[in-house]
Amino acid sequence: MQQDKQPDYRPVVFRDRAAGYAFLTRSTATSDRTIDWDDGETYPVVDVEISSESHPFYTGKARTVDSEGRIAQFERRFGGGEQASGADKDG
Repeated sequence: MQQDKQPDYRPVVFRDRAAGYAFLTRSTATSDRTIDWDDGETYPVVDVEISSESHPFYTGKARTVDSEGRIAQFERRFGGGEQASGADKDG
């Protein structure tokens, strides 16, 4: 493996602005902004819109889609569950 072609893998802080949550991990992500972390070190910070703290699936605030209601809406819009066939018509 050529060392010159690999991205720099270093500690980075990811910050979820919506939840006010930040975590330190290692990544190849880069940023011009920095943050002073709890250990007294300064790390690059990458702002993200959604993390495990604010994602509806992980927080338990996910909405359940009523699939029966969606099917009824489809049938109202495009014709209800009866399939037209040529054998039923007199002709």
